[in-house]
Amino acid sequence: MKILKATAIAASVLLAASGAQAADWTAYTYSSVSTTAAVQGMKRITEEVSKQTGGDLDITLHLGKTLQIASSDITQATGDGIIDFAADYFFSGSVPIARVLNLPLLIENDAEWQKAYAAMEPVLAEAFTKQGVVYLGGYRYPSQVFFTTFDMKSLDDLNGHKIRVTSPEQGSFVAAFGGSPITLSGSEVPTSLERGVIDGVLTASAGGAKNWHEFLPYNYRFPVNYGNSVIIANADSFEDLPEKDREALKEIVSAEGQAITAAFNEDEIVQMNKQQDAGMTIGEVNQAELPAAREKMAAYWEEWAADKGPEYVKALAIVREAIGK
Repeated sequence: MKILKATAIAASVLLAASGAQAADWTAYTYSSVSTTAAVQGMKRITEEVSKQTGGDLDITLHLGKTLQIASSDITQATGDGIIDFAADYFFSGSVPIARVLNLPLLIENDAEWQKAYAAMEPVLAEAFTKQGVVYLGGYRYPSQVFFTTFDMKSLDDLNGHKIRVTSPEQGSFVAAFGGSPITLSGSEVPTSLERGVIDGVLTASAGGAKNWHEFLPYNYRFPVNYGNSVIIANADSFEDLPEKDREALKEIVSAEGQAITAAFNEDEIVQMNKQQDAGMTIGEVNQAELPAAREKMAAYWEEWAADKGPEYVKALAIVREAIGK
């Protein structure tokens, strides 16, 4: 017994001398499809982290719906330590100030997004800290555009039609042009289109349209807004890592966030061409209606921020200054 006890003590001393014990993290993503650019990027993160840390940080990734965590609760589950690491698209319920980046027509192209996102990163980091979470980075989907069961050539054609949206801000845009915004889960969309519950959706060719294109013969390429995901870690789990592993994780997430965004942009073109070849009518944006739409939405941005408080007014101002709007 004395020999075993001495051996155990010696092992403990050696472990302490060699540094912290290897960390075994549980990771989760909202996406349930393993072939998406988002999931592939998360897989690369786990592999590269293990490689760069020499196995000191091992991350096991679970796809959406494989854990008992609702998509809207991912940030909270991360902060509570139920999971250690996550990609979250539905984080705005926990961190609503992040929706500044998703306001309709505020950010209209890649260059504006990069400037706006860089300006907002300190705000995001502080907001996620309040949730017990470390904000590490993120990635962006292509522009959210209209896919419909009716021939849409301009925003005027929205009048009287029911459009599935994924945020209150998208809903306000649809309503501003005479449409009726409807909130549905992704799984409800195909049946709702078949039954006429909705007449269209706001999504991307590389997003929901990959699964629903057979129900949506028309695509009007009006860029309403961008959707984005964040990559986060539980604050305690992150702080328990050696500094070198924390730095490695941040660098890997930063690089992969850019790679995932680029992959989505490339896939957008591929999917749009496939959808057109399959018979979908693609309508390019009517440039003449953009100035009036921007003006209408600019008033909405101000109302939106003022209604939510000074913190939101400041965040909106930061973004508008960054992109010159």
